[in-house]
Amino acid sequence: MKKTLPVSILLLIVCISSTAQQPLYKNPKLPVDERVKDLLSRMTPEEKFWQLFMIPGDLDNADSTQYKNGIFGFQVSAASKGDAGGQMLNYNTNENGLVLARKINSIQKYFVEHTRLGIPIIAFDEALHGLVRDGATAFPQAIALSATWDTILMRTVARAIAEETKARGIRDILTPVVNIASDVRWGRTEETYGEDPFLTSEMGVAFVSAFEKMGIVTTPKHFVANVGDGGRDSYPIHWNERLLDEIYLAPFKACIERGGSRSVMSAYNTVDGTSASSNKWLLTDKLKKEWGFGGFVISDANAVGGDVVLHYTAKDYAEAGKNAVNGGLDVIFQTEYKHHQLFIPPFLNGEVDQQRIDDAVSRVLKAKFELGLFEQPYVSEEAVRELMKDKTHKVIAKQSALESIVLLKNEKNTLPLNKNIKTIAVIGEEATAARLGGYSGTGNGKINMLNGIKEKAANTKVLYAPGAGIRSDDWVVVPAENLHYNKEEGLHAEYFSNITLAGTPTVTRTDKQINFGWTLFSPDPKLDLDFYSARWAGKITSPKTGNFKIGLDGNDGFRLYINNKLIIDNWKKQTYSTLLTDYYFEKAKQYDIRIEFFEPNGNAHLKLIWNVDVNNNWKQKIQEAVTTAQKADVAIVTVGIHEGEFQDRAMLSLPGHQEELIKAVAATGKPVVVLLIGGSAITMNNWLDKVNSVVDVWYPGEEGGHAVADILFGDYNPAGRLPITFPIDESQLPLVYNHKPTGRGDDYYNLTGLPLFPFGFGLSYTTFEYSNMQLRKNNINQKDSAIVTCTIKNTGSKDGDEVVQLYIHDLLASVSRPVMELKGFQRIHLNAGESKEISFTITPAMLSMLDKDLHTVVEPGDFRIMIGASSRDLRLKQTLTVKE
Repeated sequence: MKKTLPVSILLLIVCISSTAQQPLYKNPKLPVDERVKDLLSRMTPEEKFWQLFMIPGDLDNADSTQYKNGIFGFQVSAASKGDAGGQMLNYNTNENGLVLARKINSIQKYFVEHTRLGIPIIAFDEALHGLVRDGATAFPQAIALSATWDTILMRTVARAIAEETKARGIRDILTPVVNIASDVRWGRTEETYGEDPFLTSEMGVAFVSAFEKMGIVTTPKHFVANVGDGGRDSYPIHWNERLLDEIYLAPFKACIERGGSRSVMSAYNTVDGTSASSNKWLLTDKLKKEWGFGGFVISDANAVGGDVVLHYTAKDYAEAGKNAVNGGLDVIFQTEYKHHQLFIPPFLNGEVDQQRIDDAVSRVLKAKFELGLFEQPYVSEEAVRELMKDKTHKVIAKQSALESIVLLKNEKNTLPLNKNIKTIAVIGEEATAARLGGYSGTGNGKINMLNGIKEKAANTKVLYAPGAGIRSDDWVVVPAENLHYNKEEGLHAEYFSNITLAGTPTVTRTDKQINFGWTLFSPDPKLDLDFYSARWAGKITSPKTGNFKIGLDGNDGFRLYINNKLIIDNWKKQTYSTLLTDYYFEKAKQYDIRIEFFEPNGNAHLKLIWNVDVNNNWKQKIQEAVTTAQKADVAIVTVGIHEGEFQDRAMLSLPGHQEELIKAVAATGKPVVVLLIGGSAITMNNWLDKVNSVVDVWYPGEEGGHAVADILFGDYNPAGRLPITFPIDESQLPLVYNHKPTGRGDDYYNLTGLPLFPFGFGLSYTTFEYSNMQLRKNNINQKDSAIVTCTIKNTGSKDGDEVVQLYIHDLLASVSRPVMELKGFQRIHLNAGESKEISFTITPAMLSMLDKDLHTVVEPGDFRIMIGASSRDLRLKQTLTVKE
C-alpha cells in the first residue's frame, strides 16, 4: 500500500521547489555579495553596459526596445505627456512632487516587470541646498550653510532635504560639492563649503550621513580639484600628491570614510595631464585601492567625451569610454539616450577589460540591492501628499538663513534698527529678486527682503526704489526680426574651409541671428574646429529712426559693412573686442548688411549688436534712489553679484553700476546699511568707508526675507562666520588663511598681503571675552589625546551666539606645514552676562601630517594651540609638546 506524505512535508517540498526555481538574486535573505554575483552571471554584455550608462529624461518618447537591456538610472522629468509638470527643470504646478513620484513608479514598473532580469533603476537628481524640484524647500545656498559653522543644523537641513527627496522616489543625489574654493574668482564658490579642508569635511560629513542613513546615495563632487589657475572652472591641475592629499582630497575621503558616501562624481578637468574621468591613479590607485572605496564612480555630464573634444587624449568616443572604464570610472553620465551608440562598441568587442566591466557593474548592483530597490521599487503616493502639506521644513529654512548671515561692519551700532524708526528706504533690485543661487528649485513661497522688512516693520513707512542692478546693458544682440534674407528672418551664411573667404563655400545656410560661441565645436561638422571663415549677408531694418550704435562683439578677426560701406574694420587676430560705431537708421528702411569673420585658432565668439531699444537709464534710477533715501531715516541698499557654473569672475567688485548707487546714497548723509547677495567674496575698496554697516546674507533661501528682517531689527543676533577669505583686491589671489610659510613675506610693494575680511570672521550685536585657557596635559605621547579648555563670556547686553575656533600650528616639522590650520569649532549660545567653559579634544589625527615619504605621522615636537574668533583674531594661545 502506497504511503501518503504528511501535508506539512508536502508543503515543505513545494516551498523548496519554488525557492529552487527562483533566481538567487531575487532572494532578499541572501547576502548582497551573493545576490550580485548571481545576477552578474546571468547578464549579457549589452545588459552590463546599460547598467553603466545614465541619462536625464524618461520613457515618454522611447519605443519598446530602447531600454530592453535596462539602464543605471534617469534624472526623471517632472511629468508625463499630458501631465501638468512638463520636462526636467520645468516647475509649473504644486502637484509636481506627486507627479514625479507617479512618474518614477511608472518607470520602475517598466524595468522591474518588462525587462528580462527586472533590474530597477536609480532615479537621481540635484539637491545642493534643497531638491531641485517644484514643491521642494529651498534652503540657503551651500556656502551659506557652511557660514553657519553649525554641523548639527547642517544635519537637520540634510535630513529635511532627504525626506523630500526619498518621498519622490529619488535615491541618488549628485551632491554635495566638496571641492575647496581656493580661489574666490571661481564661479562655483557658492556651491562649496569654502576654502578650508577641515570645515568642508565636517559640513560634508554632516550632509551626506543624513542622506545615507535614510537610504539615499550621495555623490560628493567633483573628483578632484576642478578650479585651476586664475580661479577658472575645470582648468588643468598639475598639483603634487602632497597638496592633493592635504587639501583637495581630504573632504572626499571624509565623506566616504565617515559619512558613508556610496558614489563619487569625477571632474571635467585633467589631473597631471590625464582627465579626471579616466585617471587610473586617481580613480583606481587612490580612491579604490588606497582608500578602499566600495561604491561607484560616475562621470560629470558628458565629461568622458571631453577626452575627445577638450583634452584631445582619445581619437573618438569609443576610445574615451574604454579609457575611462579601464581607468576606474564605473558609470558614464551622458545627456542623451542616443549617445550610447558612441560608447557601447568597446564594451562588446573586448576592448574594455571584462574584469573591469564586471567590477563596475557589481558596484552598481550592490548599491541597488542595498537600497532595497529589488524588494521595494515603488514609493507611496500618500507619503508624498502628506509631506507636501508639512510646513515644518520652512522653519528649518528660516533658522539656517538666520545662522548663516554674517555681519561684516557695524559702525556706530547702526544695527540693529530701532523698531520705532519712522521711515526706511529699501533700495536695489536684489530686495525684490529673492534669488536662491545655483542649482535651485523654485522654493515654497519665496519671501523677498522688501516684503520681509515690510512685514517686520508694520508700523514703519517703507519706501522702495530699484536703483541700479547687476546688469547694465549698453547694447543687445540684433534680433532675428530685424534681419532679412529673401523674405526670411536672418542672414544668408557662407562658411569656408579657409581663413580668407576664398573659393566655394563649404557650408551655406540661413542664420537667424549672429550670436555664436563655437567653443567645443565648429559651426558645422564639415568645418575644422580651428580653421574657417564666414560671411553673412542680407538686409537690416531698425524699429526706430535715429542715430544709433551698431557693431560687433567677439574674438577679433571681423568686419562689418552697411550699404557696402566698411564701418567696423578689425581684420586681425589679437584679443576680444567690442566695437561699435554711430549709424543713422530710418524706421523700417532696409539697409544692406554684410559681416565677415575668420578663425585660425578655435574658441570663437561673435555677436552682431546695437543699442536700438536699449533703455539703460541707470543714472536716472540712481537719482530716484537718492531721492528716496533723502526721505528716510536709514537706507538699506541691496546689491549682488553674477556667478555660477562656468561663470567665473575676473573682477570681484559689484557689477553694473551698483557701486555708484552705494556711493550716491551714502552721499545723502543718511545711515546706510549694505546687504550683499551672492555666494563668494566681493571687493569693497570704492565704498566700504562710506557706509555704516555691511551684512553678507549670501543666497538665504526661500525664507531669506524673514531672516534678513529679523537680523536688521535685532530679533536675531547675527553669528555667521566667513568660510572664505575676502581679499582687498583681486591682485592678492589666490588668498587663503592656511598657506605654507613663504621664503620672504606675504606683502606686495604696493599692497598688503592681508585680507579685507579673514577666514572665520563675523561680528555680533554683543561682545565676547575669552579667558582661562588650560591644557590638562602639556606633554603627551604620539598616540595620546589632549584636552584644552577655555571660558567664553558674553560681556555685552544682548544674547547671542559665538563661534569659537581652534587652530593649530606645528612649530617644527620635517616638512613645511601651514601657518595655521583649523582643527575644531563650536557654535555656542550665551545669554547676556553668561559664561561657559568649553573644551576641545586634540587627537593624534589633528596633529598628524604627511612626512617626506607621504606617510601619515605625528612627529614629536611643539604645537601652538590657538583659540579665537577668526583666523586673525586669536585670543588665547598655549604650547602642547608631543614626546617620542
